[in-house]
Amino acid sequence: MFRVLCSSRAALCLVVLAGLLRGAPARGQDFADVRDFVSDRSLFGSSAEEAESEEDDKLETDRDSFTPATTVLKRGQVLFESSYSMLDLRGRPDSHSFPEILTRIGVTDRVELRLGWNYEIGGGGSISSTDLVSDEEASGIEEEASLLYGIKFAVTEQSDWLPRSAFIVQGSTPTAGPDNHSLLNLGYVFGWELPNRWMLDFAVRYLVLAEEEDHYNEWAPSAVLKIPVGERWNVHAEYFGLFTQNRADALTPQYFSPGVHYYITNDCEIGVRVGWGLNEDAANFFSNVGIGIRF
Repeated sequence: MFRVLCSSRAALCLVVLAGLLRGAPARGQDFADVRDFVSDRSLFGSSAEEAESEEDDKLETDRDSFTPATTVLKRGQVLFESSYSMLDLRGRPDSHSFPEILTRIGVTDRVELRLGWNYEIGGGGSISSTDLVSDEEASGIEEEASLLYGIKFAVTEQSDWLPRSAFIVQGSTPTAGPDNHSLLNLGYVFGWELPNRWMLDFAVRYLVLAEEEDHYNEWAPSAVLKIPVGERWNVHAEYFGLFTQNRADALTPQYFSPGVHYYITNDCEIGVRVGWGLNEDAANFFSNVGIGIRF
């Protein structure tokens, strides 16, 4: 620090001396040069803008909450996400979902590829961010696995009241289990970063589903408020629901879900979220724990 200050003063003296050697006192432009040189904050270490840039560079996983992130990976970045979910179903065996792998690959600054795989066992239903299906009327324990694939691309950046938003097109194909129907999942997520750095995000997803000979649609709206606590912690509160359309027996499970997340580094995050069903169609309780690592 001492050497930096000395160097700054020496440079200031040289500028003033150059003005004197030209045969006249330093004019307004000379003083402007001196002022600009002295105000160069890079001489005195990291600026507030640099610290804010570091804060903004923290990863944001899709698994943090049921509502996916509004962000898209930059070109060349890879984000690996994995988690475990448990659902305490009403009158049926508990459902377990693992490893809920999602690998996101930045192709351009606005487009990312998505590849994943998941295995489920239990009484049916899923509430993970990447694979969601309303609770099924399973009579016993079922096992199934599925391959996930798709793309996510940025639509808008936040500007005043215009939200940051992204669109997701994702499919899944069974690799094990009784079901052999591939599914389509379309999602639109949008939100705002508020002046206090809180984040308010909304999403709506549309799924084309099939159960035996019954083909139907499902809509999944959600809203989440994310609040930073200090430099490394983040908490959130969320509502989401799954609403079937044209299903023989309509289902409308809805949940309230809080969560907490911790940044080990800007490129590594761990988190836990839990939730409670708000009606009879929903599970009594669910829990989810997972990790995200960016390369």
